[in-house]
Amino acid sequence: MATQTKKKKPGLFKRMGAWLGRSWAEFRKVTWPSAGTVFKNLGIVLVVVLFFLITIGLADWLFSWLLGLLVG
Repeated sequence: MATQTKKKKPGLFKRMGAWLGRSWAEFRKVTWPSAGTVFKNLGIVLVVVLFFLITIGLADWLFSWLLGLLVG
């Protein structure tokens, strides 16, 4: 049988450094949106959240009113 040589893993800090290097390389590939795009999307999100807030609030009020009629 041929002898198998075990490859020793690099140390913890060497592996962490390699991981950080790869992560930084991927981070540099990111295409960041402009400030205008971010604010436009923020506005859309706020309008949708406000819509659902009002819708759920009205449904809650309606159901509590109906329950009050049934119980009271």
